[in-house]
Amino acid sequence: MGGKDHRSIQAPDDDWIQAVRKKLLDWYDQNRRDLPWRKNKDPYRIWVSEIMLQQTRVDTVIPYYERFMSLFPTPGELAAADEEEVIKAWEGLGYYSRARNLHTAVKEVVETYGGVVPDDPEAVSRLKGVGPYTAGAILSIAYNRPVPAVDGNVFRVLSRWFALRDDVTRSSTRRKFEELDRLLIPEDRPGDFNQALMELGALICTPVSPACEGCPVQGECRARHEGIQAELPVKTRGKPPVPVRMTFGWIMKDSRVLLQRRPPEGLLGGMWGLPTVESLPEEPVPGGALRDQWATLGLKLELGTVVGELEHVFSHRRWFVTLVEGWCLSEENLPENCRWVEEKDIEQYALPNVYRKAVRMALDPPLRSHGFRQGRLF
Repeated sequence: MGGKDHRSIQAPDDDWIQAVRKKLLDWYDQNRRDLPWRKNKDPYRIWVSEIMLQQTRVDTVIPYYERFMSLFPTPGELAAADEEEVIKAWEGLGYYSRARNLHTAVKEVVETYGGVVPDDPEAVSRLKGVGPYTAGAILSIAYNRPVPAVDGNVFRVLSRWFALRDDVTRSSTRRKFEELDRLLIPEDRPGDFNQALMELGALICTPVSPACEGCPVQGECRARHEGIQAELPVKTRGKPPVPVRMTFGWIMKDSRVLLQRRPPEGLLGGMWGLPTVESLPEEPVPGGALRDQWATLGLKLELGTVVGELEHVFSHRRWFVTLVEGWCLSEENLPENCRWVEEKDIEQYALPNVYRKAVRMALDPPLRSHGFRQGRLF
């Protein structure tokens, strides 16, 4: 295989195309899920849903989407919101750069297009965070434009329909599949057709054990005829997440906890979290690297017990976290990216999931019976 296509694509004839369109759309009309972003064709609602659905399951997205839309039902209301308010509304979905990019792009829509999401492909594609798939989804679903919207589900369906062994991680494969999709999209129902492809991939043409017997297009599927549907699509395996040992500090002064904003670029960029440092190999004292780092900033920390350990997986990193209690003995020259927060108020902040796990661990009632909250340990 090697990620290369070993056969030429047999161009579908008109009869095949018409059969696929009719069977797929008839199936979609009867089986489409009742999803909140399908209640109308408001391009803003569709846009928000597509951003949330990136790398996130539909069932997970629904409650976040409904809450987000209740807070920011129009582009104007989202554009006027403070960034921290937007991030808090996104809390728990992860990949927070999506929320910041959406916020920035919606501001541009309000300022440049009067709050109306543009229906021009070039204009939509220039919006921050809007790639080819999201642009295609907005244009086809909201504006009935015959534009491809090729996501992972569509990659899988098309690779099986045409028995293609192209590596779907390659940009050249995306372009090829977009052209195939463009050939198939009907002029009268482009948005429904694109959604039907996605729905088929989500419900029937699944990654493992596709339910071919229930597929409306099984008669037209080349992979089904050749018995190779389980082998497709071809996808180069990504590298496993790199393991990294990290130390978080639950640093207190009186009843306040220290929070630190992460650098604007990189992993969890611009998000609030607990003081964090990459652990040194064979660190003799848990939190020693954290204490030394803050000493260079003029803050003297006294360390307490290890509260606990947790693990969190990002797309390219696997953090093995040790959470250490500590006490700040001075607060001169507190860096601008830090602030003291009352312990009772900390959960009001928009914290990434890995820090939320640590906060829950620190606030767990059984842990309150020991540790520095009853006095410094050493």
